[in-house]
Amino acid sequence: MEMIAEATQVARHEAARAVATAAAGNAASRTAQGGEFLTFRLGGEEYGIDILRVQEIRSYEQPTRIANAPAFIKGVVNLRGVIVPIIDLRLKLGCDTAEYNTFTVVVVLNVRGRVVGAVVDSVSDVLELGKDHIKPAPELNSSVDANFITGIGTAKTGQGENETERMLILMDIEGLMSSADMGLIND
Repeated sequence: MEMIAEATQVARHEAARAVATAAAGNAASRTAQGGEFLTFRLGGEEYGIDILRVQEIRSYEQPTRIANAPAFIKGVVNLRGVIVPIIDLRLKLGCDTAEYNTFTVVVVLNVRGRVVGAVVDSVSDVLELGKDHIKPAPELNSSVDANFITGIGTAKTGQGENETERMLILMDIEGLMSSADMGLIND
């Protein structure tokens, strides 16, 4: 009986892993097609996520801490009757510092039917990027976890001599938030 239960558990795990791999591939192909991205800053870098995952943007408020939670899980807040876990992306992605100031915001996301908040340094804007402005994610060695980078976007700002090019790290926020080490979403 235990062997059957164990085999069932292994089969479920392998099926969930296959779904997650397919979802990551789908996120990369959706990113490669272009679309609208919410851009935000984490440390000195600018990131972009699919605007369709964003529910709202809120000012940062101190969450209620959860005992024994990893440092990047800041706690939970009550958002109109829904208990929302708050993840500090700065800590999760290894930024040097995580200062809380007037620009610090929480991007409320809808990930696989679950509401999750992501703390970021600031929100920049919403950009529409065509597929010609998105390059594939770089191939990095196995010591760097780049699974959640779906591409690198470029956007031009300014006019004439003042024109500059911004680089955005495009993320699969759904894949990141539903990863096993987050422990937020069961497959």
